[in-house]
Amino acid sequence: MSTTMKAAVQAGAQGLQIQTVDIPEPGPDELLVKVRACGLNRADIGMAAGHAHGARGGPGTRLGMEWAGEVVRCGANVREFKPGDRVMGSGRGAFAEYAVSDVGRVIPIPSPTMSFEQAATLPVALQTMHDAIVTNGRLHKGDAVLIQGASTGVGLMGLQIAKLMGAGLVVGSSTTPARRERLKDFGADLAIDTTRADWPQQVLDATGGQGVHLIVDQLSGPQANQNLKAARVLGRIVNVGRLASTRAEFDFDLHALKRIHYIGVTFRTRSVDEVRELNRRMRADLDGALAAGRLALPIDRTFPFDAAAQALAHMASNAHFGKIVLTV
Repeated sequence: MSTTMKAAVQAGAQGLQIQTVDIPEPGPDELLVKVRACGLNRADIGMAAGHAHGARGGPGTRLGMEWAGEVVRCGANVREFKPGDRVMGSGRGAFAEYAVSDVGRVIPIPSPTMSFEQAATLPVALQTMHDAIVTNGRLHKGDAVLIQGASTGVGLMGLQIAKLMGAGLVVGSSTTPARRERLKDFGADLAIDTTRADWPQQVLDATGGQGVHLIVDQLSGPQANQNLKAARVLGRIVNVGRLASTRAEFDFDLHALKRIHYIGVTFRTRSVDEVRELNRRMRADLDGALAAGRLALPIDRTFPFDAAAQALAHMASNAHFGKIVLTV
């Protein structure tokens, strides 16, 4: 086995470049995986442009967050996996021929018929949305749920998890008519257009004037106050993403009037143990549905690994529905 590999690296003003780098060594609690496919996520765009997130980012950063492949080597403390196992997982440096990840972030591919490309679409969406809907969103059976930004891969998974875990009314948002039409195939009972100023009234009308119990917000920015209008008294808003903006005016009085629980989440400040627990809870609830094929994401387009920059450009154009995948 060679000691070097190809990886997508942030190269300063030049953006993403495919470079030859050393194959990483797994630590005692980590796995080394031969990557076969990688899933793209919105955060990859900023990282490739050199926008640091906390301690991450900048020139020399190995890019990518999720992958699927085969175990090559296990750390000394790893007992759950062995070389040759087909796995999917999340962690840094996923856009590469080999990647390492903490064992707590690795999931067995649930079916021998599931392709590596399909598997690479799942880890981040599963972890993010189970944490947002079930753990932080405290979903109860029969709750009305709104997923903002529902036509993204993570959003489509949110629709499915909400339905699977017992939500009543499930609402999804998209600004594109064709995408809104497709949301019903993934569990949406109502699809809304957030470019319309009256969309909160649509949600209120659909909930008998009460509003939704839970909003999982991937947009933020100018939608923050609209979300407050669409939520019911004692509702929960879980801030997962900021695709619309990281800054906006906020109606503190309406927030207080409705006594809304506003919760921010990110992986950036979570410890290894916190991510392991997040993954454990997700698998406890969703492993059966995964194995039965009840949770899946559409692949919008696949790109060869050497075309990683083009794949990111396709994502940045916002013309996709579902996930974009690199094949390695």
